[in-house]
This record gives sequence, C-alpha cells and structure tokens, in this order.
Amino acid sequence: MDNKNKNKNQKPLMFYYMASLIVLIILNFTLFPLLTKPTVEEVSYSAFIKYLDEGKITRAEITDTQIYFTLKDGKEETQTEEKDETLDILSPNNKKETVKVANLIPDLKLTDRLIEKNIDFGKVQPKELSPIMKFVFNWILPIFFFILIGQLISKLLFSKISGKNSMSFGQTDAKVYVPSESGISFNDVAGQDEAKEALSEIVDFLHDPAKYTKVGAVMPKGALLVGPPGTGKTLLARAVAGEANVPFFSIAGSEFVEMFVGRGAARVRDLFKQANEKAPCIVFIDEIDTIGKKRGGSVNGNDEREQTLNQLLTEMDGFDGGKGVVILAATNRPDSLDEALLRPGRFDRRVPVELPDLKGREAILQVHSKKVSIADDIDYNLVARATAGASGAELANIINEAALKAVREGRDMVLQADLEESVEVVIAGYQRKNSVISDYEKKVIAYHEIGHALVAALQTESAPVHKITIIPRTSGALGYTMQIAEDEKVLMTREEAFNKITTFTGGRAAEELIFKTPTSGASNDIEQATKLAKAMVTRYGMSPEFGMVALENVSNQYLGGDSALACSPETSTKIDIEVQKIINSAYEKAAGILQENVNSLHKLSEFLLKEETITGEQFMEILNKERNITTPKKDENDDTHGKVEIIETDEDSM
Repeated sequence: MDNKNKNKNQKPLMFYYMASLIVLIILNFTLFPLLTKPTVEEVSYSAFIKYLDEGKITRAEITDTQIYFTLKDGKEETQTEEKDETLDILSPNNKKETVKVANLIPDLKLTDRLIEKNIDFGKVQPKELSPIMKFVFNWILPIFFFILIGQLISKLLFSKISGKNSMSFGQTDAKVYVPSESGISFNDVAGQDEAKEALSEIVDFLHDPAKYTKVGAVMPKGALLVGPPGTGKTLLARAVAGEANVPFFSIAGSEFVEMFVGRGAARVRDLFKQANEKAPCIVFIDEIDTIGKKRGGSVNGNDEREQTLNQLLTEMDGFDGGKGVVILAATNRPDSLDEALLRPGRFDRRVPVELPDLKGREAILQVHSKKVSIADDIDYNLVARATAGASGAELANIINEAALKAVREGRDMVLQADLEESVEVVIAGYQRKNSVISDYEKKVIAYHEIGHALVAALQTESAPVHKITIIPRTSGALGYTMQIAEDEKVLMTREEAFNKITTFTGGRAAEELIFKTPTSGASNDIEQATKLAKAMVTRYGMSPEFGMVALENVSNQYLGGDSALACSPETSTKIDIEVQKIINSAYEKAAGILQENVNSLHKLSEFLLKEETITGEQFMEILNKERNITTPKKDENDDTHGKVEIIETDEDSM
C-alpha cells in the first residue's frame, strides 16, 4: 500500500518532467538550430558578381547551394554612393569578413570568372560551434533548465491548491509546541472541573508510567473531547500537555484532506512517526469529524477521506501506548463519527466538555478578568447569573466588551456597569441611540414589553423579571424583557413550559387589548412559543393526545439541535393541531391576566415610556403598589441564581 501511495503521489511531478521533455524535443528541432547557426551575413548573387568584378573578393568556397566569400580590407574605399544592401553587410571595422550568397543561381562561367580574377579557392568555413558546445547548448542546459522550471511550477501549483509545500508529500503540518512555549496548565482552565478530573489521569500516566505498568494497567490510547463550540476543548488539550510537561502536536482534521488521493494518509503516517520519535507527547486532532465521519456504501463517498480514516485507525492500532503517546481529539458532532473510531483501543475514553454552570461561569469570568484592569468591587456572581447558557468563549467576549466600553468612555478600569452592559451587548447587540421611532410606536413597544413582564410576574412557576427596556438594539430588537430564574434548573415541568409560552404571548395580548390590533413586533415571540409547544408534543411527551411517543429526532445536539419529524403525514397534521391548541390556550390565559390587571398595565407602561429602562425591583414595586401588596425586602445574602431569558420585540415591519 505504501508503494501504491508513493507512485500516486509522484504522478503529478512526473507529468511536468514528461511535459518538459516534449517541449525540449520540439525546441531542439525548431528554435535551437536557429540560435546555433553561424552569424554570417547574406547578400544577393548580383552583389557577389559586383564584388567579383570590382576585385574586392580574396577567397571563395563554392558548394552546391552556397557560396562563402571573404572581402578585402578597407571597405570605406570600396563603398559607392549607391546605398544598397551590399554595403550594409560590411563590417564597421577594417577586418576581413565572411559573406555568403543567399540564393545561388546556376552560372556555368562562375569558375572562369574566379580564375580570371585570381581568386583563392581555399575553403573558408563559417564560424560554427564545436560539436561539444552544440551538445551542451542543445541538450545539457535545456534539460537542466526545464527540470528547474518543472520543479518551480509544481511547487507553485500544489501550494495554491493545498496551501502546503508541494514537494513534501508525506510531511505533516502539525504545529509543535514545546513545554516552554505552551505555558498553559489546568489553572488556566476554569469551569470544567469534571473534564480536568478525567484528564488528570492521563497527566499522571505521562509523569509516572511505571506506576501503571507495574500493575499491568494500560493507558487509553485516545481521549475524545466532546462538547459545544467555545467550551475550551483545545485549551484543555494544551493544558494536559502543559501539566505533563511534554511536547504537544496540534493539527486540524481538515489539514489531512487533500486533493490528491493518498496524501492525507501519508500525513497521518508522518504525524505518528514524529510523535513516536518525541514520545512521551500529546497529539491533538481538532475537529476530527472532518476525517472521522461514518463510512458507507455511497457512490459519492470521498475516497481520500476514507483512506485517511483507514490510515488513522491502522496507526492507532499499531503504535505502542506504553511509550507515552496520547491521542486527544475534539469534536462537536460525536454522532457523526465512525463506530470503529470509538471502539476500545482507539478513542475509548469520552470526556464531555459541557457548558459551564453558575460556579463555572463565575470562575471563567475571574480567569479572563486577570488580563484586564478591573475594579475590586466587581460582583462576578451577578454577571454569572445573567449569562446562563454562555460558553467560555462568550464569557471571554463579555469581559473584552466591558474593557472596550471602558476605553470608549475614557476610563482605565472596568466597572460593574461595564460588565452588565456588555452582557446585553452580547445578547441583544449595541444600543441604537440614533434610531428614530415615533411616539405611537414607542407606546406600542412599551405596552408590549409590560405585557410580557406582567404575565411573567403574575404566574407561578415563572422566572422573575430582572430588567425591561424599550431602547432599540442592533440585533433588531426594539425592546426586551429580561428574566432571571431563582434556581438554575436542568429539568422543566409541563407547567413551567406552558407558563413560558404564556409569557411569550403576553406581548401580543397586550397589543390587542389596548390597541385592538396586532403588530409585527411579536414575530420572535411567536417563533419561540411555537418551537417550545412543538417540543412539548413531539419530544417531551407532554401532550395528552400523543403521550410518551417520540415523534421527532434531534441530531447535532451541540450545534443547535437539528430536528426532523419521524411520523406519517397524517400524524404531522395532528401535531400541528395540537401545537395550535397549546398556543391558543396560553394566549387566552395571558389575555385574561392582562384584562384583570389593566390598570397596572397602564401605570407600568407610562413609567417605562418615561424612563425607557426599568429594573425588576422598580417593576415589582409599582406592581405591588397597584395591587396593594407590600414589597418584600431583598435578602442581601441571597445567593439564588438561574437562567436568563430575553423576550424581545422584533423590528421586522415596525
């Protein structure tokens, strides 16, 4: 198999050699003879006769087709006033010059004329190259020249196609970080305690492999890091290498896939060869799903990708894990990987790298805050509560946005207000301060947002309101209501799901209650409500009509979760009817709540129009005052936290 791949890899280069040889042969019979011809001037036969009659010729050589003759010295004295081509061919100096007749005309008296003029019939040969020089100029130099051109062209072509050095067919492009350069340890990774604990065993093995071999334990050859984008899979792999103080090879799966069949497999072989030479070490393959997808019998399959995968499987079986070579790989599409890649003896350890919880988010914020100048009184817990569901990369972006805001305002330190504003920037975009919205539309938006907030506040099993604003954002939101749950939950009851849908419909219910007509600002609410209601029916088993029946399949859970119905068209129609029933029931509930509290709706909407942004505390204070309820004092030691929910009023046609 190695020889076959080698021959396939050499074909493109041999093509250029063959093309160069063909061009060389063509030029050798056409252009080069012209270049190597002797540099002898040509004159007409009449000019030759004229020179002969005037006695200007000293020697002549006659052949069947040519006459070579030598002129006497002193051409200036022999020139006539007639400026013809015979005078132009003479040398500018007074040296003898060999000339030939261009077209020889048969002349029976030519010999007599030469004898009469006492012309020497000695042989006058033109200045020609020696046979050795002809061979050098006709063969040696062109061959060398075209080999050089073939090499340069092949390099340029392959480098444009693959972005690599075309002559390095078997070389890998893995980036190697020696321990002193990486400088990353587990202390630089926050919010992934479970993943660090699972990988710490690999670090211990690289430090002291004898401890494991003494018992007969074999370290897993590969560990697969699985999780959503931005959770720090690559950072974790480098931290393992930093903790173990060993070299770290990093390469993306896409770098194995090449245009030419067999090249990716050659790179896999070279990668493992280098890893064995530098053992103990860490080999990290990012986005391994690029080459590790499930193999099938499809006619349109990628042969190069499958060859690369087969070579990877072979290499993982062939190398000795006892040397200290550990293969780490990362992906956010584990369901697309080939089963052979996940069997014991290959990537037999799966390490989930999930989105961080509250404690993890707070730790991540503190880690990234070390890189910026930040105030001492920052409440990281508050920011962490408002960013539930955020990845480590998003939290790092929040810190950076806060630092940028501090710079824009001319400060050299990040404050709490900067962090809170950066959360909203990441969620809903920047404020559109110059946006022109009419007073009537502002009023509609205010009632819409208060409708959401009122329905949320007057329901059980609903997250408390944290903030309400009608300031437009660059994401297209004309306003939004932010809710933060008191507890960060991983399960959701049917009542909680239904109340969420009811809150989504509260904005549209307020519009129709006050203005007697709906607007396009509820498009995002409708989308979110429909999505949740459909999930209740098809995935959560919360519909009395269908019960515990899975009617929808979800793939790519770490990339948004693409869903597809797994039922007949008739059942799909029934699902649509059931979803409509749930949403209509929730809308009726929201409309009833607002109808019963219409005075509070007017009071809060007027206050929001005046202030444009109000906090959850201000909202609850006015609401409780209108309902004659004493507002409970907030416990300063309360450390409750939960998931943030943003309910937006969309711009669309408004």
